[in-house]
Amino acid sequence: MKESWMGKGFCVWFTGLSASGKTTLSMLLQEALLERGLLVEILDGDIIRKNLSKGLGFSREDRNTNIRRIGFVAHLLARNGVAVIVAAISPYQSARDEVRAEIGDFVEVFLDCPLEICVERDPKGLYRKALAGEIKHFTGIDDPYEVPENPEVVVRTHEESPEDGLARIIRTLENLGRIPTFSGEDYLEAKAQVIKKRQTELG
Repeated sequence: MKESWMGKGFCVWFTGLSASGKTTLSMLLQEALLERGLLVEILDGDIIRKNLSKGLGFSREDRNTNIRRIGFVAHLLARNGVAVIVAAISPYQSARDEVRAEIGDFVEVFLDCPLEICVERDPKGLYRKALAGEIKHFTGIDDPYEVPENPEVVVRTHEESPEDGLARIIRTLENLGRIPTFSGEDYLEAKAQVIKKRQTELG
C-alpha cells in the first residue's frame, strides 16, 4: 500500500429500512477494506442501541440523539485513521446531515429496498410485531423514513446482489480518493499480508 494512504480515516454510512441489507453489506465492505490493509471498525445500530444508547426510546428526538452518538464515535475513529462503517436506519435527513458535517470524510450509502420486500424478509420478526401493534414508532410502519437527498451511492438490494452492490461502493470509494486503487499484483500482496496477520493472531 502506498504510504500516502496510511492513517487516512473516513466513514461509510449505510442507511435504509430495517431488513434492507445494511448488516450484510457492511460486513462485506469490512472484509474488502481489511484485505486492502485498512484499519476498519463497524458501528452497528442495534449494538449501539444496547450499549451506548441504552435507555433511549424511538421518538424523533431520541432517534436523533442515537445518531449523534454514533456520529461522535465515528468521528473519533475516523480522525485517528480508521475506516468506519456505520449500519443504522438513521431515518431523518437532518440527523444524517449533522453527522456528515461533523465527520467530514463521509460517504452515504442508501439501501433502496421497497417496504414490502423488507416486510417479506423480516429476519428478526420486527415488521410482524409492528404490524400487529406490538412495537410502536417502527420506521416504515408508523414512523417515517426520509429518503436521502444526495447519497454518494444507491444500492437497490432487491434488484442486485450484495457482491454487485459492494463492487459499486468500492469503485465509489476509489473514485473519491478514500481508498487506494489496487492493481492485481498489489491486491494479492495486500491479501497475503492480511492472511499472514490473521494466522499470527490465531497462533
